[in-house]
Amino acid sequence: MVATEHPPRNRLRTWMLEGLSDMSKHGGHTGPHAEPEPPHKGQRWYRVMCLTGVDYFSTLGYQPGIAALAAGLLSPVATLVLVVVTLAGALPVYRRVAEESPHGEGSIAMLERLLSFWKGKLFVLTLLGFAATDFLITITLSAADASTHLIENPHLTSTLHGQQMLITLLLVALLGAVFLKGFLEAIGFAVALVVVYLVLNAVVVVVGLWHILTAGHVVTDWTSALTTQHGSVFAMIGVSLLVFPKLALGLSGFETGVAVMPHVQGDTGDTEDRPTGRIRDTKKLLTTAALIMSVFLIATSFITTVLIPANEFKNGGKANGRALAYLAHEYLGGAFGTVYDLSTIAILWFAGASAMAGLLNLMPRYLPRYGMAPHWARAVRPMVLVFTLIAFLVTWLFDANVDAQGSAYATGVLVLMSSAAIAVTIASHRARQRGWTVTFAVVSAVLLYVTVANVIERPDGVKIGACFIVSIMLVSLLSRLARAFELRVTHVETDDMAERFIQDMSHRRIRFIANKPGRRDKAEYRDKIEQICNDNDIPATEDFVFVEVTVTDPSVFEAGLAVHGEVLHDRYRVLTLEHSSISNALAALLLHARDVTGCTPHIYFEWTEGTPFTNFLRFFLFGQGEVAPVTREVLREAEPNRALRPRVHTA
Repeated sequence: MVATEHPPRNRLRTWMLEGLSDMSKHGGHTGPHAEPEPPHKGQRWYRVMCLTGVDYFSTLGYQPGIAALAAGLLSPVATLVLVVVTLAGALPVYRRVAEESPHGEGSIAMLERLLSFWKGKLFVLTLLGFAATDFLITITLSAADASTHLIENPHLTSTLHGQQMLITLLLVALLGAVFLKGFLEAIGFAVALVVVYLVLNAVVVVVGLWHILTAGHVVTDWTSALTTQHGSVFAMIGVSLLVFPKLALGLSGFETGVAVMPHVQGDTGDTEDRPTGRIRDTKKLLTTAALIMSVFLIATSFITTVLIPANEFKNGGKANGRALAYLAHEYLGGAFGTVYDLSTIAILWFAGASAMAGLLNLMPRYLPRYGMAPHWARAVRPMVLVFTLIAFLVTWLFDANVDAQGSAYATGVLVLMSSAAIAVTIASHRARQRGWTVTFAVVSAVLLYVTVANVIERPDGVKIGACFIVSIMLVSLLSRLARAFELRVTHVETDDMAERFIQDMSHRRIRFIANKPGRRDKAEYRDKIEQICNDNDIPATEDFVFVEVTVTDPSVFEAGLAVHGEVLHDRYRVLTLEHSSISNALAALLLHARDVTGCTPHIYFEWTEGTPFTNFLRFFLFGQGEVAPVTREVLREAEPNRALRPRVHTA
């Protein structure tokens, strides 16, 4: 027989959904139905550090200029405050996050465990909104800044002037194409980018320091102006603390660092429950990246403040958004400056890669599990297209302007960092670690202050974050509504007694009675059988098994089902189930009974009082409501063949 060739549409669909996630090969499942992948080798921690480093280290492209605009002559002092917060606050927090949440979910997973029911889901969706703000704005802001460096290059200014939007969109599209092709192999490219970029920055820093040392009056002029402007050291520190929120972009990169944890190799003895080697190496990754960045932040803020005229940092100035590039051209010539520009453009463009990796690791771990995204949201390529299209929209809305996106980026970063600090404070308190609890509480207070100050000064950031939150919640709600009648039981486990009941009934006819448990006395079960027999005209001699479902957390979309059998009052056989939805639990039990016996089960209900709309809302929000028709609808979707479908009777 000649094999039938699949049409292109099927091939495209297969390619789009291939593997239901390349990322899962390097970080476990991406959803409840995803099969566990075999243990992976991963990458050495310093290579993964370069993956996060394309985001973290690339901020050197614009951070010195931001610091100079915010703090003026105080830029080095304000940057020193930033470094202290980084090393004494953010770093310990995220080292603890890596320990508590080693599978890439970050602090969101830690906070998720503290809350249940719908309030927990809504809280997580809110944090995911800020995470989306952080990661997506990282993609668009970095691409916009890369295009700025390209356009402002002296050799290209005349040719590319006015093409900022087009170049930014092309860079975003190119990033999406990399992920559609397969991103994991591109880690080597990230390593090369980071090494080259840091080496070039080191050259600029050394040359800048040399010029400062050989022109001693430069430092003297700076210190004199600083003293004249601010008076005492305490005044300088006070002003630095006030402007600190504006420098918050220099804290970016930590959330990405824990988001890409699944790529860290770890030890051969690591288990999914306790990947000790991965945790240890991720801590090395975070610490090394923070130390490298701290040294560069202090050095670059000093040389740019001292060597670049203040007016060049302003809009329209040659150092606006590209202070180090300005020094590279000024002191090392056009050839080196162009090489530096190309390196900066490349790393800024690829900074979106670590953000995209974070999105692809984070979103599929939550939304499909909540039933708030389609099944294809677990696959990498469809999500890459979605995120790329959103990045196009954000770029267009902000006109590819770096400064306009800064507030949204800072807000996303600070909210996630504040939530991480609060999460580790709670974790330390529960572990009765008083010292760490106090330390993390102080860090939480500092980060909350910075977050609130940033929001007050630049409210656009929280407005943009709110747009992402509302969008995620709206899409999530619509998705959950669309999947309301989907069978949400991942597996069924029955104990010996329950299995014995089902097998015994299969010799006659499998008849279940759905019962809402009350007093569970003899009269309750006797009256229920009498009612069902009278309503359905069934002889009282028929054999029945009662089924009673206890609703657990109705906000949980998918879960396994455990079935326990017991005999009450020496006569009535009862199966007890626990699940987030009564209808789904009953449908799953019926399908399981059919599959293990080969017989068609029957289940009997009584009508529920109330309007259909009210009952549907009760089912949607609380897992109960009009049970009979919903059970039948779940069965209809799960088993399209009517002849094989279990029977639902209502009277």
